[in-house]
Amino acid sequence: MSSPEIDLEADALFMGEAMKQALRAYQAGEVPVGAVIVRNGRVVAKAYNQVELLKDATAHAEMLALTMAEEATGDWRLNGCTLYVTKEPCPMCAGAIVHCRLDRVVFAAADAKGGAAGSAMNLLQFPTLNHRCEITSGVRGQECADILRAFFAERRAAKQSGSAPDNAGEQGTASPEDPAVN
Repeated sequence: MSSPEIDLEADALFMGEAMKQALRAYQAGEVPVGAVIVRNGRVVAKAYNQVELLKDATAHAEMLALTMAEEATGDWRLNGCTLYVTKEPCPMCAGAIVHCRLDRVVFAAADAKGGAAGSAMNLLQFPTLNHRCEITSGVRGQECADILRAFFAERRAAKQSGSAPDNAGEQGTASPEDPAVN
């Protein structure tokens, strides 16, 4: 597999699109993670976390975007595609990314506790799997980490005041004091 060309300006632009999705999640009371999948310079899928809305533990932004991209391209193989996501993929999402054969994953905020793209582990480049993805990390990382920190700070404040819902956003347990968001 040849390495795809990396265009940092395009990476920042497409991460901005993923951030728009993360803000939609935030407004819906979901952990603010957004994802877009790009092929040939065009967005073919975009999604945000919908775990609470769909009552589905697998409804992470990445998983929903993968499904949408498969539908848009007419194939489960997503060769030639790049995923942009505001938080480092978890092991579940990383496994699906490898199986879909994405060329590249670009993520913003690292997750030291559960990230599977190099922070806690690296499933995207695991040597015995049938596919490995190129990884670019930290694109607009501070901005995305700030969104996650704000979300969890609001959740903690609401919990302390007794007004927090029971679904206080378990997917991605990062907080300002938590090193999961670097």
